[in-house]
Amino acid sequence: MKQKYTYWKDEDIWLGYFDEFPDYWTQGETEEELKKNLIDIYKELISGTISNIRRVAEIEVS
Repeated sequence: MKQKYTYWKDEDIWLGYFDEFPDYWTQGETEEELKKNLIDIYKELISGTISNIRRVAEIEVS
């Protein structure tokens, strides 16, 4: 399964979040560490253990 994410480097740290969950950022000292941390946070977000998670979705209205 693939998920889209947004990431960038801010000075010496890599930051990122999944586009579906823009409120839940994570970081890493390297891009690879960021990817690992993104996978970890994704597992937590879909596990149901965190309440009141805000998500981004699409709906067709016409």
